Amino acid sequence: MDIISQLQEHVNSTASIAFNTFGTLQRDASPARLSANYPEPPPAAKPADAAATAAATTANAVEQSKLMATELVKAAKQFDALVAALPLSEGGEEAQLKRIAELQAENDAVGQELQKQLEAAEKELKQVQELFNQASDNCFNLKKPD
Repeated sequence: MDIISQLQEHVNSTASIAFNTFGTLQRDASPARLSANYPEPPPAAKPADAAATAAATTANAVEQSKLMATELVKAAKQFDALVAALPLSEGGEEAQLKRIAELQAENDAVGQELQKQLEAAEKELKQVQELFNQASDNCFNLKKPD
């Protein structure tokens, strides 16, 4: 797989990790008061072991958040490594434009050669078709009518 395809794949992977990380953080975030003008919500009825369950849930959310953040940072570092592996352009923009012009000229020359080969092949096809038609006509002319 070439480096550009690897970069595209890694960007997709990083976006997925980021999406899941942000969604998890949003899901597990505690409510925050937006304004002092809003009334406090009524407290929810809590079972007897709610404190232990809430503590375990909070610890799990914190641990999961740390793992996801670590994974996101790791993905970013891998992306940076892939970007660093890209070949550097030497000579700047002018050299790149010159190289593009050379490649376009080469492409045009190859295109003209292919066009000539296509025309020669079409000419040969017509000759073969004419010979086939002549051969089939000769076969029909040799056959005696019933």
